[in-house]
Amino acid sequence: MFALPLLCALVAVAPSIHQDPGTGADVIRMMQARGAAGWYTTVTFVQRTKQPDGAVATWYEALRVPGMLRIDIAPLASQTMMLFRNDSIYRYVKGELTLNRPLVHPLLILGFDVYGQPAETTIAALDKLGYDLSKVHAGEWQGRKVWVVGAAAGDTVSKQFWIDQERLVFVRDFGPHPQKEGVVTEVQFNKYVPLGQGWIETEVLFLENGVLTLTEEYLEPAADPVPPIDDAIFEAGPYRAPGWIKE
Repeated sequence: MFALPLLCALVAVAPSIHQDPGTGADVIRMMQARGAAGWYTTVTFVQRTKQPDGAVATWYEALRVPGMLRIDIAPLASQTMMLFRNDSIYRYVKGELTLNRPLVHPLLILGFDVYGQPAETTIAALDKLGYDLSKVHAGEWQGRKVWVVGAAAGDTVSKQFWIDQERLVFVRDFGPHPQKEGVVTEVQFNKYVPLGQGWIETEVLFLENGVLTLTEEYLEPAADPVPPIDDAIFEAGPYRAPGWIKE
C-alpha cells in the first residue's frame, strides 16, 4: 500500500501522466515533474550479478541522484570498485586507480538521474547519445502501456528507450551494438517495486540479438538511508571503504 506522501505525489502529477507527449523531450519533462513531486535522492542495494554460465558475483551499490554511482565488488577486502561520477568512470583494483575516462551512462540517466536534475540537462545528454527525441509513439510492453522514444511505430532497429506511461519509469532500451555489426543490444528494467516516494527495478536483463548475456537482481533496496551515506565515498580520489555495508 502506498504511503500518503506518495499517493499525493501521484495525484499531483496525474494530468501529466495522461497527456500524450508530442516528442521524446516531453516524456522526459513528464518524468522530471514526477521526480520533483517526490522521489528518493540516495539508494543502496545488494546486487546479485549472474552470468549465463551460472557464475554469480555480489556487488554492493550506492547511488546518489544525480550522476553518482559506486559499485563495490565482493569481497570488500579486494578493494575493487567502480565509480560513475560527472560523466566519467573510475575503476579501482586493490585500492589503486586503474581506469579514468569519460563515460555517459544512459541507464543511470534514464533510470535515476532524470528525476533529480533539470529536464533540459537530461534531454541534452540523451541527444548526444544518439536518441532521436523528435520521435515518440505509444506501445505496449509486458502488458503495460509505454511511450517509445527514438523510433517510429514498427521500427525495431533504431536506438530507442521505452517508458511506462503510468509509473513514468524506464523499462526498455535497445539499438545497434556500438562495436558489433549486425548485433542489437537490449536492456530491460523489470519487476519494479515502490521505494520511498518513487519506484525501483529489482531485475535488469542484458541481451544481444535476443540472447541473455547478463542478469542483475537487486536485493535489500533502501531509499535515503539514515544515517545518510557519506558524500566522500563518491569522490574520485584515494580509495576509501564504502562504509555503508559490512560483509
